[in-house]
Amino acid sequence: MKLLKSLAVAALLSSAAASFGFADGHMAKKGEKIFLTKSLGNCLACHAVNGREDIQKMGPGSFGPKLTGLKYWDDKTLYDTVYDIYTARDLKISPMPAFGKAGWLNDEEIKAVVAFLKTID
Repeated sequence: MKLLKSLAVAALLSSAAASFGFADGHMAKKGEKIFLTKSLGNCLACHAVNGREDIQKMGPGSFGPKLTGLKYWDDKTLYDTVYDIYTARDLKISPMPAFGKAGWLNDEEIKAVVAFLKTID
């Protein structure tokens, strides 16, 4: 009986992990679309993306820093930076808009952008 309970818990955890991974992939795709869409994030207007020549060919990506190593950043730092870079980085001026604070992107959209950013080596 104890073995059956352990197997049931293991199966439940592995299915939850699988569905969570699917949600991350779905969110990353949504975030990539926001990243590339001029009427939403339009991030590619300023940022090149490490390892993504397809994105680099789409826009100048030369104004802001090249995005690299973001998969190692924690979600909160990335979220806060997209939401309001001024507060997140204690800046007085920045060419990057405060996408969340200004109301350009909602909470779900910012989380999707973060999921995409977390895919960047």
